Amino acid sequence: MKLTGNGTTPISEGSLPPPEGSKPLSGLLGGIAQAAYYGNADITEELLRGQLYPEAAPEEFRALRAKMGGLLQSIASADMDLNQLDAFLTAQTKKQGGITSDQAAVIAKFWKNHRMKIHESLINQSRWDNLLKNMNWRVDLKSQSRHIDQINTPVAIVEMELGKNGQESEFLCLEFDEAKLSQMLKKLSEIEDSMTLLTQTT
Repeated sequence: MKLTGNGTTPISEGSLPPPEGSKPLSGLLGGIAQAAYYGNADITEELLRGQLYPEAAPEEFRALRAKMGGLLQSIASADMDLNQLDAFLTAQTKKQGGITSDQAAVIAKFWKNHRMKIHESLINQSRWDNLLKNMNWRVDLKSQSRHIDQINTPVAIVEMELGKNGQESEFLCLEFDEAKLSQMLKKLSEIEDSMTLLTQTT
């Protein structure tokens, strides 16, 4: 895989121009974003160093990557607007062992172009609950049971597809007899009533 100048879009092997000026740092920021926020496991440290900083020693590149990753994380976590970003980067240029003004300019340009997409990715990552993507159901006659009187009684089989966008789904299969189904429907009705009441009062 090859990275473009901004590091966000793979291009064909051999079509990447030699890094110069701000391109290596822009590509590095893009690679960090791909790995940290967009779930691209193909973007490795070796790939980034080989394409963007081939002359750098591994330790030197690792330190640069860690520094830029930390700065980007701070900016993204706070979802900085332009004024906050300018103040933050200015402070970083004045810190001992901080960044140069040229590096600050590259970071500012990158954030202006990618703020919205990174913010949306962080929101998706922060969701603790899975989404219900799909649900299927059927009614069967129970053919086996520890209790004879339950054989040939109808049961509802409900299969739910759960997951987050861009991630592999999980499947949950539930079985309800008539009594359990009635309890479930009652609870769902109570939830619906509560949501309706809340909607009417806002």
